Amino acid sequence: MCKRSDVGGGGTYRLEVQGHLGDLMGRSFPRMRIVYRNGNTVLVGPVRDQAELSGLLQHFLDLGVTLVSVTTVDDPPA
Repeated sequence: MCKRSDVGGGGTYRLEVQGHLGDLMGRSFPRMRIVYRNGNTVLVGPVRDQAELSGLLQHFLDLGVTLVSVTTVDDPPA
């Protein structure tokens, strides 16, 4: 079961979008590390909270980019 506080909370996220974003679009996500895999673009980086995550998702929509997946990434132990 997923607690409400866990959904969209801060942490490291992996967002995969269809196709290649290219350098110009990639600069729209300065805090994200961008890699290309299997013809898609994968962005990995910190997301402060649900509001920031919603903003990222809206930005993809504004750019006309198709979102493939969104997952949280386990942060390495400190």
